[in-house]
Amino acid sequence: MSKYDIIVLGSGPGGYVTAIRASQLGFKTAVIEKENLGGVCLNWGCIPTKALLKSAQVFEYLKHAGDYGLSVKDYDKDFNAVVSRSRGVADGMSKGVQFLMKKNKIDVIKGYGKLKPGKKVDVDGTEYSADHIIIATGARSRELPSLPQDGKKVIGYREAMSLANQPKKMIVVGSGAIGVEFAYFYNSMGTEVTIVEFLPNVVPVEDEDVSKQLEKSFKKSGINIMTSAEVTKVDTSGKGVKATVKTSKGEEVLEADIILSAVGIKTNIENIGLEDVGIVVDRDKILVNNFYQTNIPGYYAIGDVTPGQALAHVASAEGILCVEKIAGQHVEALDYGNIPGCTYCSPEIASVGLTEKQAKEKGFDIKVGKFPFSASGKASAGGNKEGFVKVIFDAKYGEWLGCHMIGAGVTDMIAEAVLGRKLETTGHEVLKAVHPHPTMSEAVMEAVADAYGEVIHL
Repeated sequence: MSKYDIIVLGSGPGGYVTAIRASQLGFKTAVIEKENLGGVCLNWGCIPTKALLKSAQVFEYLKHAGDYGLSVKDYDKDFNAVVSRSRGVADGMSKGVQFLMKKNKIDVIKGYGKLKPGKKVDVDGTEYSADHIIIATGARSRELPSLPQDGKKVIGYREAMSLANQPKKMIVVGSGAIGVEFAYFYNSMGTEVTIVEFLPNVVPVEDEDVSKQLEKSFKKSGINIMTSAEVTKVDTSGKGVKATVKTSKGEEVLEADIILSAVGIKTNIENIGLEDVGIVVDRDKILVNNFYQTNIPGYYAIGDVTPGQALAHVASAEGILCVEKIAGQHVEALDYGNIPGCTYCSPEIASVGLTEKQAKEKGFDIKVGKFPFSASGKASAGGNKEGFVKVIFDAKYGEWLGCHMIGAGVTDMIAEAVLGRKLETTGHEVLKAVHPHPTMSEAVMEAVADAYGEVIHL
C-alpha cells in the first residue's frame, strides 16, 4: 500500500491548487482524478466558456466594425471552429496542470477514488493511505424533476459547450452566471434565445440595479426574458422541444430546438465513501469547521462540496488554508463576506460585499454612489458605454460595505474593492488614491466621490 502525507480526491481548481501548496510545504502528496486534470473548471467550466465568450465578443466587434470607422465586407462564423477553439484552450490548460503536477513532484493517480475508514482511499481496487485526506470532488449540473436532462434536447452546461450544430432557437432555464453567459454566447452567434427565470430579476444574487441593467442590455441585443416564470412541463417527443411555462398571466408554451438547464449545481458526494467513514453531511454539503476539517479526524473537505460559495477561487483559497493549517502555520479563517463574484457575459458583472438592499436590511445608515460608464472617457473611446460602478459605504464609520459593477472589463476591476475592503479602506482613502486617466477603473473613484458629494464628471 502506497503511503502519503496528503491525498487529495479531485483535481479541480480546489484540488490541484491544494496539492501544489501541500507539496510546497514539504508534504508527500498525491491527487486522485477519474477524468482530466483541472476538473470541471478547466475542462468544462470557467476556462472553455471564456474562450466561447471571447469568440462571441470578437464576432460582435465584426458586426459593429462601422462604429469604429472600419469596413469589414466579408465575415462569418464557423460554429464548429468556435467550439473547437474552446476545446483546444481547455486541453492546453489541462496539460498545464499536468506540468505543474510533475514540477511539484505530485503523484497523479488515475481512477475513481472511494474513501475508507483508517485514512485510506480505494482507487479501482488499489488502496492508498495518508495522514490527511482532502475531499475536493466538486459539483455538476443540477436537474429539476420537471426538467430532466437527456443530453440531446434538454442539456446541461457540458453539452452546451460542445454542441455539434448551432440551434436556431434555445430556451435557457435559470439566469445565474451559467445561464446568462450561455444566453449571451448563443444570441451573439445568431441563435434566438429566451431566458426563463423563476425569481423576479435576472442574475438574482446581484444588486437590483445591476439586474435591471443586464435585462435592459440583453433585451436590446434581442434576448427574450421571462421573469417570475417556471417551466412546469417539457415535451421532447417531436422534432424539437416544447416547454410549458407558468407565469403570473397564465401558462405559455415555448418551442425551441434545445433547452439549456442552468438551475444551479449538485455536489459530487455520492458513492465516495462518506457513509463508510462516518462523515457528516447536511443535505448535499459536507460539514466542516473553519479550517475544513470534517467530524472525522484526518478527513477534510473543500470547494463546492462544502457550504461556502461554489466558486473556483473560493475552492483554491480553502485548499491553501486547509493545508497551511495542517502544516501548523498560523492562518485566519476565510472571510466569506469578501468573496468577489464575476459573470462573463457582455456586459460583464462583478460584485463584492453587500447589495444596497442587504445593507439596509442589516440596519446600516448608508451612502450610495454610482458612476455610469457613459460618462467615462475610456468607455466612450472603446465604444463600451453600457453599465456603471456602484458603491455602498457605512455613513457612520466609512466602511466599504459593497461594490457592484456592470460593464466592459469589470471582472478585471473588482479586485480593487476586494483589496480595499480587506485592508479596511474608507471612502475618503479611495478618493485620495490617484487613479490613472483615462481608464475604466476611474469609475470606482468617481462612484466613491458621488457617494460623498464630490463627484467631478457628472
